[in-house]
Amino acid sequence: MPYHSAFSQHSDSAFAIGEIIGEMLERIGTAPDVAVVFLPERFRADASNIVSTIQKLLKPKSLIGTINNSIISGSREIENGRALCLWTGNCAGDITSFRAEAVSSSEGGLIFDGLPNTEAHTLILLADPFSFPVTEALQLWEASHPALQIIGGLTSGSPALGRNCLIVDNDLHESGAVGLLVSGRTNIEPIVSQGCRPIGDPFTVTSSKANVIESLGNQPALSRLQDLFNSLSEPEKNLVNTGLHVGRVINENKLDFGRGDFLIRAVLGADQQAGHLVIGDEVEVGAIIQFHVRDAQTAKHDLLELINPIRQSDGALVFSCNGRGINLFGESDHDSRLIADLVKTEASAGMFCAGEIGPIGQRSFLHGFTASIAFFSD
Repeated sequence: MPYHSAFSQHSDSAFAIGEIIGEMLERIGTAPDVAVVFLPERFRADASNIVSTIQKLLKPKSLIGTINNSIISGSREIENGRALCLWTGNCAGDITSFRAEAVSSSEGGLIFDGLPNTEAHTLILLADPFSFPVTEALQLWEASHPALQIIGGLTSGSPALGRNCLIVDNDLHESGAVGLLVSGRTNIEPIVSQGCRPIGDPFTVTSSKANVIESLGNQPALSRLQDLFNSLSEPEKNLVNTGLHVGRVINENKLDFGRGDFLIRAVLGADQQAGHLVIGDEVEVGAIIQFHVRDAQTAKHDLLELINPIRQSDGALVFSCNGRGINLFGESDHDSRLIADLVKTEASAGMFCAGEIGPIGQRSFLHGFTASIAFFSD
């Protein structure tokens, strides 16, 4: 079998990684082409020893990983910070690891170090949300590597700068990003499934500053929202009250907008006196937005529709929003069970993220409230 995922909930880190590596040696063998490891926060002090053990006993050709308290392994989602997960595989193509860092230039901008000249068709990316500006990196890499699809997520292991842990081969870092460049005959099919649905009509942003929407269609943004809220059914009003989002249209040349046409961002607050809305992203004048609500049924139907055409894959890496899982569906293992059915044996793994990365059309974006999945086929 080309790929396999295993996890351990043992409280002792040495026992946990030993248990997992024993299973990997039996299923995959030594020196796999690739390995991805997800460590819980409680094993932070043992991270270096865990990496050394993986390198000594398993000898993967490329290794990346991070600390993340909520992981996915096979059909299981373990969200309590009590699991160590390892995903490994042998592939028909080439996979190489790399590290990227954002450094300030003398002109005051940012220089993104680490992405080499490559013929890779896919980049699997794990990034620190505090030290690595992913949106800017995606734009830069799109210009230099237009054929590269990027799939991954922002680590959610620690809510503080300098407290995350990123692993690449033998090294551990507290900042930047790490990734896998995939080229050759390993095919990777991505899907980005959103858990939100639009309500009301689209509006054009007619006044804004940074992440503050001042007016929509030449009326105060908050007035537009209040008019929409008053027109909703009681169930939809409840969804708005539990979490309102904004979808920014990606391709404004389209006449009608549906699933996959929006980048979803949270509504963070409102200025009642000025009538402004604050969202979790910068938005420019002329952008088209539509309000969205998040609910379990929409998320389930969207994922089912997207995965329906997927043929059985050899493996998968899954990057799911930390607002999904049991928080959204009211049950454990919702997404992981559906995804596991599409891959061979226990060959899917991943983490819950503070932001998900995946392509829509020909471009890769940073998303929120999504599941971004890379299906591997050799």
